[in-house]
Amino acid sequence: MNEAHLHLVVNHFPIVGVIFGFILLVGSLVFRNKTLQNTAYFLFIISAIATLASMRTGEGAEEIVEEIPEIGHDIIHEHEEIAEKMALIMYALGGLSLVGWYMNTKENAKAKWVALLATLVSIAGMVLGSLTGTSGGEIRHTEIREATTQSPATQESATESHEE
Repeated sequence: MNEAHLHLVVNHFPIVGVIFGFILLVGSLVFRNKTLQNTAYFLFIISAIATLASMRTGEGAEEIVEEIPEIGHDIIHEHEEIAEKMALIMYALGGLSLVGWYMNTKENAKAKWVALLATLVSIAGMVLGSLTGTSGGEIRHTEIREATTQSPATQESATESHEE
């Protein structure tokens, strides 16, 4: 198993983890359930750890994929830039979750504010996760790239049919 394969194995969990964590956290706020809230925090912490693993395997994956002629450096660089932003958000969410979990165990009155802040940060994580996942998918899946979805001949015929 090489770095590219390892990267593909671990990079999905932060994206999916932040979505499920968000759902659990919102549910915990609606139903006022600390167990759901702590479960969401746990999922965010695991997602932050998976983000670290994904970032560490990303460099090795980049080295392998850059050797493939059809893949340009620009698309890899774009993915890397978005992934770095997502990583910062995920690390912040993981740290915030540790604080929230601790505050819940101590029955701190301000724990609800931490949960609300974690909800907002998780929304940012979901947005950046979507962008990161899409840009990563575009590296090998040319069919989802906007610029290459249609050939120039297909684009011309589509433009002509819209003009008529």
